Amino acid sequence: MRLKSVFTFLTIFAAPVAAAAPLPAPHQVEIPEGTVTLHAQLYRPDGDGPFPTVIALHGCAGLASRTEPVLPRYRDWAEQLLKTGHAVLLPDSYGSRELGPQCRIKEHQVLIRRQRVADINAARQWLAQQKWVARSRISLVGWGNGAAALLWAVRPQLWSRNIEPDFRSAIAFYPDCRTSSGLGWSARVPTLVLIGGRDDVSSPLACHQMVDGARGRSALARIVVYPEAYHGFDRANVPLRAIGVSSDAATIEHGHVGTDADARKDAQKRVAEWLAR
Repeated sequence: MRLKSVFTFLTIFAAPVAAAAPLPAPHQVEIPEGTVTLHAQLYRPDGDGPFPTVIALHGCAGLASRTEPVLPRYRDWAEQLLKTGHAVLLPDSYGSRELGPQCRIKEHQVLIRRQRVADINAARQWLAQQKWVARSRISLVGWGNGAAALLWAVRPQLWSRNIEPDFRSAIAFYPDCRTSSGLGWSARVPTLVLIGGRDDVSSPLACHQMVDGARGRSALARIVVYPEAYHGFDRANVPLRAIGVSSDAATIEHGHVGTDADARKDAQKRVAEWLAR
C-alpha cells in the first residue's frame, strides 16, 4: 500500500503541465472612410461574443514597423486586454495613408483634430455594425499622439448622434494636454489620464490643469500622476534613456523614455478597472 501511494504521488507530480492556450493573432480589417480605406489590426477573443471592445490609438511612431504589423507596446496591451475578454481594434492612421512615423515631422499630414478623430469615428461606426461587438461597451485607449486625438474625440462638441451608443469610457496615456487645457477641455464620457510626474515629453502640469478645469462641466475625468515615472512608463523592459539628436521620424524630439515597473503594474490594474465600469 505504501509503495502504491508513493507511485501515485510521483505520477501526479511528474505529469506535464498543460501549456497555456496561445492568444489569437491579429488580422487586418478594412474600414471605409471617405476617400481613404482605413487599415486596422483586430484582436478578437474566441467565440461569438458580444465582446466589450477597445479602439486602441497608436502614438506618433505609428502602429507597425517593417517587420511587425503591431509594435510591441500595442501588442502587449492588446494581449492583456484579450485576457480580460476584450476585443481590440487598432486603426493605422499613418500606414493607411502610406505615411511613415510622424514624430519629427513639422507639417503633419495627419492632424489630431481632423484625420485622427475621423479615424476614431470610422472605427466606432464599423464596430457598431459587427454582431460580435457589445455596442454599449466600446471604449478608447490611446498613447501620446493617439491619446491627444482621444481627448478631442470625447469632447461634447464632437458627439456624432449618427453613431449610437456613445463610447463607454476613455483612457489617455501621457497625451500632450497643452492645447486642450488652453481651450477649456471637457469630456462627455468618463476619461482617465495616466502620466508620469517626470514626463518631459508631454506635460503633467498641463494635464492636471486640463482635468481640474473640467470639473463641474464634464463627465467623470480623473488623472493619475506617477511621481517618478517618465514618458512611455507602461512599455515593457525599456531601460530609461535620454532622447538624443536624431533624424529618425519615429523618435520624439526630446526628453526621456523608459519603463517604470511599479507605474506599469498600477496602470494595468487601473485600465482593467476603468474599462469594467
